[in-house]
Amino acid sequence: MHIPSKARWRRYLAAAVTGVLAGTALTGLTGQPAAAVGPTPHYLMTAFTNSSESNMYVYDSANATDYSLIRANAYTPPSGLIRDPSVIRHTDGYYYIVYTTNWTGNTIGFARSTDHVTWTFLRNVTVGLNGATGSTWAPEWFKDTDGSVNVIFSASSTGTAGQFQPYKITATNGDLSAWSARTAIGIPANHIDTFVVKSGSTYHAFAKNETTKYIEHATAGSLTGPWTFTGTGNWAGWGSGLEGPALVQLPSGSWRLYFDQYGAGRYYYADSGNLNTWSAKTELPALSGTVRHFTVLRENVGDSTAVPTGNRSLRSVNFPDRYVRHRNSLGYVEPVSAGSSVTDRQDATFTIGAGLANGNCYTFQSINPAGRYLRHSNNRLVLAANDGTATFRNDATFCGRAGLSGSGISFESYNYPGFYLRHYNYEMRIDRNDGSTALKADASYTVTAPLG
Repeated sequence: MHIPSKARWRRYLAAAVTGVLAGTALTGLTGQPAAAVGPTPHYLMTAFTNSSESNMYVYDSANATDYSLIRANAYTPPSGLIRDPSVIRHTDGYYYIVYTTNWTGNTIGFARSTDHVTWTFLRNVTVGLNGATGSTWAPEWFKDTDGSVNVIFSASSTGTAGQFQPYKITATNGDLSAWSARTAIGIPANHIDTFVVKSGSTYHAFAKNETTKYIEHATAGSLTGPWTFTGTGNWAGWGSGLEGPALVQLPSGSWRLYFDQYGAGRYYYADSGNLNTWSAKTELPALSGTVRHFTVLRENVGDSTAVPTGNRSLRSVNFPDRYVRHRNSLGYVEPVSAGSSVTDRQDATFTIGAGLANGNCYTFQSINPAGRYLRHSNNRLVLAANDGTATFRNDATFCGRAGLSGSGISFESYNYPGFYLRHYNYEMRIDRNDGSTALKADASYTVTAPLG
């Protein structure tokens, strides 16, 4: 936190009173902490839709099944289309998408985001065949276990009716701005929409056979093959007319495969414990018939830190005379003590309960007035009534983490993984963890007995 010069004396005051507050703030703490929970999964989907192939939609889910719209028209490229958007989160903390730029041509597009909601165009990269007379489709991210970042795409030298074949390019620098020349990965021609995952030492590819219209399964010991097809034809019992396979691994270790039955305008998923045998297809609720070729990124929020529930107050670790409170419907950290007014003490008291978006995380409900929640809006922490929307539930849910400063507890935003509750100039907000000492200190709190 940036400390105004007039406030520097508070550091010395805080040090003087820390011992007293530390001994008294926990007095009367009742109830047991909530049971420790493991990391909470959060599933981010980027898709184009039946209504638009030039705008990307962003969805969110707590269970990889029930998806809520986070933002429509979240990204429109400066030109061309945005079909088949594939999303990752890179080691630099940014989210990146790669996508099909047009029905014909030899480029794929790249954009990035700090928060997975607002996206910025980066560049188009030439990777395809025969310029404007070819087609370059369905780019998909693949991070290998050696740390390399790859994009696997399908290219035809003779346009949309040609023989598509899977190729890969590999990032040659850390910010994903430079790429190797394309290399065929060894899967034969007339396979498109290839999605690759690695389990143990085996690479698994799921691709649409453009001749039979079945999704097929192949395995290899190397990303560039040789590949052995272990599932062809109607091997999984899902039928034909399927495309756009995309996989995500669930917390149990099992896998979920999504695919588009494009002729019927329906979307399905199937599950597997080993990538070889699969369940029957199940229609994706709510979004079937709306979303088109998408990918899903699973992120884990929180750790196994238990957070005490019930009526509590949150004391700043680095300014221990200050507590989180609401004032004029905004969040602050301000000095509050047993000698403060009843209003001040009640405004610094919240009911900590199960998260609205995920019961393994937490919400902060005010007692004065009753029934309102702390949520983030444009990064600022505000107090508001639950409007019943998925956006509100997500914005009002925070997951417990061990204190980033080395003490206390930190709270990670459920729908903005990597962003934490912190104070800045004594105002409460969420900010991305940049690894700085200041943020780690500002984002750490002690859960105490209620002041009000």
